[in-house]
Amino acid sequence: MSLIMADSISISISSSPSSTLLLNPNASPSSPQPLVFDSSLLQDQQTLPKEFLWPNNDLTRSEQQLEDLNEPIVDLGGFVSGDVSAAARAAELVRAACLSHGFFQVTNHGVCPELIEAAYREVDRIFELPISRKLSMRRKPGGVIGYSGAHADRYSAKLPWKETFSFRFSGADNVKEKPTVVEYFKSVLGEDFQYSGRVYQRYCEAMKELSLMIMELLAMSLGVDRFHLREFFEDSSSIMRCNLYPPCRNEGLTMGTGPHCDPTSLTILHQDQVGGLQVFAYGRWQAVKPRHNAFVVNIGDTFMAMSNGLYKSCLHRAVVNRERERKSLVYFVSPREDKVVRPPPDLLLREGAIRQYPDFTWSDLFNFTQSHYRADVATLESFFEWFLSSNKPSKSNMAMT
Repeated sequence: MSLIMADSISISISSSPSSTLLLNPNASPSSPQPLVFDSSLLQDQQTLPKEFLWPNNDLTRSEQQLEDLNEPIVDLGGFVSGDVSAAARAAELVRAACLSHGFFQVTNHGVCPELIEAAYREVDRIFELPISRKLSMRRKPGGVIGYSGAHADRYSAKLPWKETFSFRFSGADNVKEKPTVVEYFKSVLGEDFQYSGRVYQRYCEAMKELSLMIMELLAMSLGVDRFHLREFFEDSSSIMRCNLYPPCRNEGLTMGTGPHCDPTSLTILHQDQVGGLQVFAYGRWQAVKPRHNAFVVNIGDTFMAMSNGLYKSCLHRAVVNRERERKSLVYFVSPREDKVVRPPPDLLLREGAIRQYPDFTWSDLFNFTQSHYRADVATLESFFEWFLSSNKPSKSNMAMT
């Protein structure tokens, strides 16, 4: 087995069948050490290490051909140009998607194709670094930014067959005076990667603007003030992630990303043409077809709570390819950490609805997923069970409105 032991934190997983984890960043030196994912060695092996094996119910047979999801393709061109009727049609498509499975794609989004291509080229530069260099920038215990190989720094079983590199982008930053992404790349990767930082700085700025446009559409689709969500997420706290899924000759035994719902508010994904994203909708797994000129957008758990459960955060996963590596660029949108997450008042008033979820902040949910729980289909319900028992919020949070 070509898995290397790393001199980092140790991790233990509860024997309970639930997804709750016991993360132990202060483990003693004698504790088991996390494994290092070296895909250049693993690809040459006939047998898949047991840490990467997934249960049969999470897997898809390699010979199985899934039908396409046929999610709505939302043309943003009319919306951007101020065409009222085109914006209304786009909002209708978004609403239909979010009521059923929470996935749609957007075209004519205004993001420069050359910028997307440049971002993919920098993905190659990052992941082609020697393993020792990548380990030097791995994420810290309990953290989310930095390099991760198969998430072995957090888990010891059901490891995903992928490498990731993540960094923050805050909507509150004055990017002209303080280009945080550029500074992060310089501090972690050195001056040689300053250009990479500039590429991703521009990419994140483009994603922020796209996310705010989508928030306007989501507000229109919900029938609330058009600018309510845009203003709420103007100072959003976002995470940008570069994903690399190496080829795997035992692709039918492992996952690139296991079945889960995103705990964030909104995810904006660009995937290469290899494909591999799958969504569980209408009682079966379906494939999301790659489109080079489109971004895949999906609702996360936090936004589902903001819509009072009306819009769906859907179970999805990523499979690996036997022959080809797969790459994707993911931008996760969340509110500023201390903002209170609750539905827009006019949504509740119009529907005469009972609150489905208590008030919480993004930092509450984020800390839960980083320290107590591995994201899956039940993350939001498990979070509120934990949150209500540990924080005991006031009854007014669940009051009828």
